[in-house]
Amino acid sequence: MHNDGKVVPLHKATEERVTPSPLARLPVVLIQVRDKAALQLRQGLQALFDNADDTLFEMADRALNNVDQNTFFEAMRDLRLKRKHIERGFHERFAEAFAALDQYDVHEVTLAAPMSYDKLALVPNDELEKTVALDAMVAKVLSRDGLALGQLTARLNALITRRLDDQSNPMGPAMLCEYFLEAGRDLGVEIKVKLIILKLFENYVLSDADHLYAEANQLLIATGVLPELKAAPARRASDRPVASARSSQGEASGTSSLDASVQEVFSALQELLLHVRGSVAPKLDAASEVQPISTRDLLRLLSHLQQYVPAQAAADDFDLRNQLEQLLTRVSVKSGKSRVVGGVDEDVINLIAMLFEFILDDRTLPDRLKALIGRLQIPMLKVAVVDKSFFSRGSHPARRLLNEIASASLGWGARDDYQRDVLYLRIEQIVQRLLNDFVDDPAIFTELLTDFLAFTSDERRRSELLEQRTRDAEEGRAKAELARQRVQEVLNERLLGRTLPEVVVRLLQEAWSKVLLLVWLKHSEQSAEWQAGLQTMDELIWSADPQGLADARPRLLELVPGLLKALRDGLASAAFDPFATSEFFSQLESLHVQVFQRLAKQSVEPVASDAQQPAMVEVLEEIVLSAADDSHREERVVALPEDDAGLVWVRQLRIGNWVEIREDEESVLRCKLAAIVEPTGKYIFVNRTGMKVLERTAQGLAVEFRRGAVRLLDDTQLFDRALASVIGNLRRLKSR
Repeated sequence: MHNDGKVVPLHKATEERVTPSPLARLPVVLIQVRDKAALQLRQGLQALFDNADDTLFEMADRALNNVDQNTFFEAMRDLRLKRKHIERGFHERFAEAFAALDQYDVHEVTLAAPMSYDKLALVPNDELEKTVALDAMVAKVLSRDGLALGQLTARLNALITRRLDDQSNPMGPAMLCEYFLEAGRDLGVEIKVKLIILKLFENYVLSDADHLYAEANQLLIATGVLPELKAAPARRASDRPVASARSSQGEASGTSSLDASVQEVFSALQELLLHVRGSVAPKLDAASEVQPISTRDLLRLLSHLQQYVPAQAAADDFDLRNQLEQLLTRVSVKSGKSRVVGGVDEDVINLIAMLFEFILDDRTLPDRLKALIGRLQIPMLKVAVVDKSFFSRGSHPARRLLNEIASASLGWGARDDYQRDVLYLRIEQIVQRLLNDFVDDPAIFTELLTDFLAFTSDERRRSELLEQRTRDAEEGRAKAELARQRVQEVLNERLLGRTLPEVVVRLLQEAWSKVLLLVWLKHSEQSAEWQAGLQTMDELIWSADPQGLADARPRLLELVPGLLKALRDGLASAAFDPFATSEFFSQLESLHVQVFQRLAKQSVEPVASDAQQPAMVEVLEEIVLSAADDSHREERVVALPEDDAGLVWVRQLRIGNWVEIREDEESVLRCKLAAIVEPTGKYIFVNRTGMKVLERTAQGLAVEFRRGAVRLLDDTQLFDRALASVIGNLRRLKSR
């Protein structure tokens, strides 16, 4: 059957439906649904990880043997190290699922079919346990919130081309579990720990699915999407799982076990701190009567010192223990008694001092922001004196605030006008607010943490949008570079080493190369359009010097009209300069007239050597087409062995990793790996706002790594790293 030029095969149309930015086609309300759901899921995941330490510590404490205890402690460590990676992976998969909503089913990611129970005997025990747990979690949500989920699925189906059911709904429990499992597939923990983590996911994420679906439905109803569906009834508070109800009920029963757990952790820390006691004591006669001050009096002294915390320039010289010692000496002189800090409070003071010594020495924090964070030492000491769970609860607001500030600071780059930077100003406001207003009520940390999380969420959303645009642009540039290289190849295959009329060489190099480039990008190398473009080029070259055929003249007469039409249409499609096109065609006309005349004379008598000939040029050097953007610096290619230490380090880099690159003696750049562009292998780095700041090859990065000019920034929680370091130092001190 003859194919009409306007008919496109369906399978081909589907293949060409590759969209660099699917979100651009989604209705605005779906993007709003996604963002609102992402915020709730982010909070749920944060609560999960913040409480995972406590849960695993309790399990370790109840372990019957050292092997099980070590298993839980190793799991705690692994979870801390991979927390950011899991959170990031979960949110990326959630965003990808929404991005795929408006694509045809042929591109839909195939999910694993639910496992039937009659086949469970064939599954390994670990997988069996996990599958049963997942099925139970999903079934519980469907039975509890199935109506609201069904309405959400119906409303999504009214807006998109794909057909969804509750299993494939990107906000459904099955998909949420899938994102979490995929994001955490690198966790090296045993099945019993995985089941505990899945239970935490159920308690802190899936337990609030009704809110997730209710808010999404409300947004869609507000924009007129199936408003006639009757709203699902709100779930009663008594129906909520334990995790959601924990704050509203059971405080009395939970407090004792929580206090016991907190005291147990702090007691373990006190044993390690025995060797550094006595560092906070007034300088008085040893015969003076010793009288410990109360915790309330200590807080008053600290509040007094808090008002005199030096500015950043002098913060490095501020020694909290020395300042407190001087203050105690003055108080002791006035009272005539040696006023000392109680043993428990002194342990807290020493521990906080050592934690901040680590923080101020930490190479991950930028120096300017490190100085700001250092001013928080007294507020953090006061909250630790009041609430010892500061050391054992990852979800403690003050601890989380410190971690969130450090995490946001990771990509902050030093600049001359740093005092106008929005992040710097926001952290400075938090520090100043705590120094001015914090007395002994820890609620201020919750308030500041909530505000700061909202601020960083807005910043992250803006940077992610720009980062995605950067990735799309780099992928487009890489594709254009491949097209340019391929066009260069076909030009050199046909022209290199040949002597041809100058107008033909110029037309092919300057004009037709642009047509071929556009065809390669738009239709691919396997397309009929690409083959037609090559055929036109071959015909043009032959028409300039038609030799070796007895019927060259009649064939040329037949060829030229179609050739000129193909050339004109191609140049017009590439929007080539019309004035240059006219000039080329004028010269081609003269060339073909001369060729016709030569062929006519050849049929009668040999052509004299002095007959009129067009200007000829011999192509001796390879043709190199200029790129659309030649502004980027080309790296010198360095051959490195596959097992080179630098290359091994580079291959371990993952999207989202932050690195610090020393460009020269004075300039240091902090940037995040945003993309690894295939097949060019370029590593694309962006700054905190999502703007591209650097590109390198794997070899270039490896060379910089070997000379110490690049290092990976540790993105694990600052407080956790500091506490682990301090505990390690104290253990070594104890073992001497």
